[in-house]
Amino acid sequence: MQGSKSAIVLLSGGLDSATTLAIAKANGFRPLALSFRYGQRHAIELDAAREVTAAQGVAEHTIVDLDLRVFGGSALTADIAVPKDRGLDSDEIPITYVPARNTIFLAYALALAEVRGSRDIFIGVNAVDYSGYPDCRPAYIAAFEKMAGLATRAGVEGGGARIHAPLMELTKVEIIRRGLALGVDYGLTRSCYDPDEAGRACGRCDSCRLRLAAFERVGRPDPAPYADR
Repeated sequence: MQGSKSAIVLLSGGLDSATTLAIAKANGFRPLALSFRYGQRHAIELDAAREVTAAQGVAEHTIVDLDLRVFGGSALTADIAVPKDRGLDSDEIPITYVPARNTIFLAYALALAEVRGSRDIFIGVNAVDYSGYPDCRPAYIAAFEKMAGLATRAGVEGGGARIHAPLMELTKVEIIRRGLALGVDYGLTRSCYDPDEAGRACGRCDSCRLRLAAFERVGRPDPAPYADR
C-alpha cells in the first residue's frame, strides 16, 4: 500500500468498524486506526481492535485514554444495567447510548487527520440495523463534515476532511457479506455491550441480538465466543 493516501479509521473492535477498516483498505487508503479507552464496561473490544489491526496489516494504531465515566449517563459508562431482550423496533433511544460519543471520537479523529495530513476519516456508523443512536444518522455525519470545514486550518485552506460512512445504508446482513468478501475475520471482533469476565458475549443485549440474527440470515455461525448460545 506504499504511496496510497492515509485515512483515519475509527476502530472499536466490533463487527462494523472491522468491516469499515477493510473497506478503507479496499478503496486504496492506508489506514491509521484510532481507538478509545473511554471507561466502557466492554473494554475487551480494545483487545479485539488490536487483533483486527494486526490481521489487516495496519501499521499505526493509536489508542486514546479518556474517561467518559465522569459524565456517566449510559449503561456503558455508569453503574446502570445493560438492557437485555428488549424490542428492537422501539423509537426510544436506549440507555446504552453514550452522550456525544461519536462527536468526541470524530473530533479526535479530525485532530489526528490534521497532524497526519490526511483528508479522510472513516467511521462505521449505520442507520439501518442499529440501536437508534442519534449520532449514527446521515444528517449528523453531513453536519459534522460541514463543521470540520469551518473548525480546522485544513478546512480554511481548502483541504477540509471528508467523513466516510460506508455502512450507513447497509443492513447488518449486507455488512457481514461485504466483510466476508474482503476477508474480515469476524472471530476476532467483539460487539457485546455486557461481556463476562472471560470476554464472552452475553447474546442478549441489542448489539448481540442484531449480530446473531444477521449471521443466521447469512447462513453462518457467528465465530465470536458467547457465554450461552
